[in-house]
Amino acid sequence: MVCEKCEKKLGRVITPDPWKTGARNTVESGGRKVGENKALTAKKARFNPYTAKFDECKICRMKVHQVGSHYCQACAYKKGICAMCGKKILDTKNYRQSST
Repeated sequence: MVCEKCEKKLGRVITPDPWKTGARNTVESGGRKVGENKALTAKKARFNPYTAKFDECKICRMKVHQVGSHYCQACAYKKGICAMCGKKILDTKNYRQSST
């Protein structure tokens, strides 16, 4: 779960998504240009395993799977917060969730 502001920070995939509506990496949505080489133009969003540092979750201290996130997906969903910035997205007051 990420908020709208942090959704812009997420990486894009090189191959276009076959499910066009709602995809961020198609020509129709404005995410890609025709004939664009994503391997050359997407230097900042590309994952590099040698320089990428995976942080620990601020709540449970588990390694976070996404670069730039401070909370793991399980804790972000339980608390109803954005995994990247910690902003409250969802009201979980009336949810029935387990503690694990």
